[in-house]
Amino acid sequence: MNTELRTYLVTQADRSRGRGTVATVRAAIDGGVDVVQMREKHATARERYELGRELRELTREADVAFVVNDRVDVAAAVDADGVHLGDDDLPIAVAREQLGPDALVGRSVSTVEAAVEAERAGADYLGVGAVFATDTKDVSEGESNVGTERVAEIADAVEIPLVGIGGITAANAADVVGAGADGVAVVSAITDTDDPETAARDLRRAVDGVRAGGVER
Repeated sequence: MNTELRTYLVTQADRSRGRGTVATVRAAIDGGVDVVQMREKHATARERYELGRELRELTREADVAFVVNDRVDVAAAVDADGVHLGDDDLPIAVAREQLGPDALVGRSVSTVEAAVEAERAGADYLGVGAVFATDTKDVSEGESNVGTERVAEIADAVEIPLVGIGGITAANAADVVGAGADGVAVVSAITDTDDPETAARDLRRAVDGVRAGGVER
């Protein structure tokens, strides 16, 4: 399994311009994304399961990591590479117990304290945000627009990889990676475009450009 975290797509069907999630993911993979996270907050468990099976097959063929948002049971059912957890989800240790020691377990955080706690609890990587203002996800005031300074603080405080998320585009991705993130996670910057493949490629180019410059964490 490829475990690079340079460009990380979070799916959301209602922001995919009617293409559907499978078509969007296929195009994003062609554009170079490293990780696909199935979010689909409004789908039923059965719908997530059916979609997850399709995405699992697609990502496995492309050697792209596949994680499920929130739902450990769905991640296990579709043989995903892992799960991404938020504040209201199962504890990291329970998720790992259910999915096995090799599962990829991510955790959303917005503060240094939460990041350190997640690392101590066994998270493999962190999603830090929302870095910039976004209307894609409901977030509390304290989690909104945390800025690249917070990304830098968290990158200095933990050893595990992290991706910035929230309001990130090809135009500002370099700022996030330059602050210390290993990569960026996006929804609309890829899904809500005329050409998801090109959008993913532009995002990848922006991230790789900074990483090639030898930015130190």
